[in-house]
Amino acid sequence: MTMLLPGADVDLEEVLAHFAEHGYARLGPLMSEEGLESLRQRSDDLMMGRTPDPGLFFQLDTDTGSYRDLVFGRGYQGPSLNYRKIEKLEKDELFLQWLRNRVFQRIADALLGTRSVIYRAVLMNKASTGGTVLPWHQDGGLFWGLDRDPKLQIWTALDDTPAEAGAVEVVGGSHLAGLATPLGGVIPDPIVRARGAEQASVPLAARAGEALLLHNYVWHRSLVNHTGHPRRAFSVCYMSADTKCTRKKRAPRQFFPAF
Repeated sequence: MTMLLPGADVDLEEVLAHFAEHGYARLGPLMSEEGLESLRQRSDDLMMGRTPDPGLFFQLDTDTGSYRDLVFGRGYQGPSLNYRKIEKLEKDELFLQWLRNRVFQRIADALLGTRSVIYRAVLMNKASTGGTVLPWHQDGGLFWGLDRDPKLQIWTALDDTPAEAGAVEVVGGSHLAGLATPLGGVIPDPIVRARGAEQASVPLAARAGEALLLHNYVWHRSLVNHTGHPRRAFSVCYMSADTKCTRKKRAPRQFFPAF
């Protein structure tokens, strides 16, 4: 299967310069229609239990749209298109094929060196019924359990994602200030208000097949989906192979080679 559009490529110098300054960058359309159809179908098949589970992590979405109502630790709860996310998709041959495409490898090599691994490869889904608000957050900090924070995520839209579908929103340049709190994750409301995040928000609407770079520290969020159609996206966090897991309660994680 050919997942990359014929001739797909990026101006690496321009993209990485924008990424360094703003904490995000657009890569433009990269995925072929064949690739889109295959990953949409695989996403639905995994959620509906039609494809054998190779050992993935599932989280069912809320019925309320409130992040506070999410339930953790229950895993797969039966056939539903309302799963909020599916992680460990590096174990799936189709998603693995996409995350290893040559454009992403050029970017990872430039930013991380030629030895990189996967922290997570995750389907982020907002079902046609709306999904859940994901508050302003950063993807790093003590919560991630690493000896250094990753800095590279590549997000690919599997469906058209206008603002009203819950497109990713960012506060451009916010990564330059580092972590808002040592723990990382959701940013406390007083800090959000002090930073003026609502006024500074930049929505990154995307067409199906378009990809974005996101720095782990850039403030980002997504709201609910009002379109009546699913909003699926595949996000991969790449990091240096020198990164070590620091967790103590269980054996340290071993990370999957990216390329």
